Amino acid sequence: MKLSGSTKIHDLLIAYPFLEDFLAAQSPKFEMLKNRMARATVGRVATLRTAAGIANLDLNTLLHSLGAEIERRTGRSPELEVTEVASQTREQRLQELKEIISQLHEGGDLGEARERFAKAVEDVEASEIAAMEEDLIRGGLPVSEVQRLCDVHVGAFRQALDEHAEVDTPPGHPLHTYVAANRMITSLANTLGSLAREVAAGKDVSGNLTRSLDALRGLEGLQNHYQRKENQLFPVLERHGVTGPSQVMWGVHDQIRVALKTVQSAAEKGDTKAFSANAPALARDIVEMVYKEEKILFPMSLQTISEEEWAEIRHGEDELGYVLVAPAAPWPAESGVSSAHGPGAAQGLLGLMTGELSLEQVNLIFTHLPVDVSFVDENDTVRFYSEGPARIFPRSPAVVGRKVQNCHPPKSLHVVQDILDSFRAGKQSVAEFWIQLHSRFVHIRYLALRDNAGGYRGCLEVSQDVTDIRQLQGERRLLAWEGTGQPHRG
Repeated sequence: MKLSGSTKIHDLLIAYPFLEDFLAAQSPKFEMLKNRMARATVGRVATLRTAAGIANLDLNTLLHSLGAEIERRTGRSPELEVTEVASQTREQRLQELKEIISQLHEGGDLGEARERFAKAVEDVEASEIAAMEEDLIRGGLPVSEVQRLCDVHVGAFRQALDEHAEVDTPPGHPLHTYVAANRMITSLANTLGSLAREVAAGKDVSGNLTRSLDALRGLEGLQNHYQRKENQLFPVLERHGVTGPSQVMWGVHDQIRVALKTVQSAAEKGDTKAFSANAPALARDIVEMVYKEEKILFPMSLQTISEEEWAEIRHGEDELGYVLVAPAAPWPAESGVSSAHGPGAAQGLLGLMTGELSLEQVNLIFTHLPVDVSFVDENDTVRFYSEGPARIFPRSPAVVGRKVQNCHPPKSLHVVQDILDSFRAGKQSVAEFWIQLHSRFVHIRYLALRDNAGGYRGCLEVSQDVTDIRQLQGERRLLAWEGTGQPHRG
């Protein structure tokens, strides 16, 4: 077996099982390889180059050490593929990638960028593309610009990405469910693109628009697919300092959402011109997002997120629900994820300003309020959200502890920041909005919380479906209530 930077950890340990202990002795970072789940997931994707970068080891040194251990244990020396490119540090490789992207950003030719990439870098890992985007954003390049360049990034590195193994996780694992959903998403998007071409050519326009609407209704499940990424996967990546990819992807999600509504509206109205102009681009963008997920986001997530965190993600996704594809199996069998508000929570009385309540009673009150409540502390960290039948916007446990700025798409981030800054400076105490949401009228209020000394202590978001309230007329007094279904007798 030839050892090179592209050798997969999984393949290496299959061929030489004794290297598991040897690698663990090289760096504490490799202890994870003793975990069966890590071996079955990260190990199938990660290469020795990735491993060297994670453990901050020189790749050539690692290759020679592995070769020496294999020779010592087997009596045979493996072939080593050590090149100048392979000896680059992670920082050098990252700098090279950033220079290629900067060249593209300045209007450089994509073909030339691909040629330079092929000469300069033998391989590229998902985590390196993520790190590149992270550094570009931290260096001052707006998220919107990185988002605009996202397709160009992937286009330049597509050949190398195509050679990466498919993400392989057990049934029930969150990534297994994502990938299964992506098969359906890809099929629906390809169908939509094909039908759009038929409509543009004037072939069976009425029938193809009807079939397109069926595909578009199926693609409405993207909303749930993207929400689970935004509310579960992205927050856990943020704990590890990985924020760039989530910011960029969220922006693309919103573009796809808008385009989906535009195309669906055109199909419903029979506007063949608008449909033919927008549907192919929508289908292409959806399929491209699937590619970015499976070649960049998911492999990087496997390299970053622990097994315990995957269990937490799965727990939160179950609360958000599934539209396109449900998990194929329970996972993991024993997640170890406990709920702070479960039956075992402490039940001592809490002394409040106007009474005393047990923790159970507090939770009951919040889960029965006819409004949707979220609390963000003075440091802009989400600390609480209510859960009950009145919930309007999706939330999951992963949002707790997350910076509120990361809970909003890039296009609205500046408004959120302006509101918080205004509250913090004492300039405003209320921000009020109302929107139409799926034929319902929703009232949203942001309220600044201040202590007795006037200090800013956080923000309360209260959302309420007021559709039925707006229709009320006249009056209905207490005595008019007929809870038993019998008229009031007086």
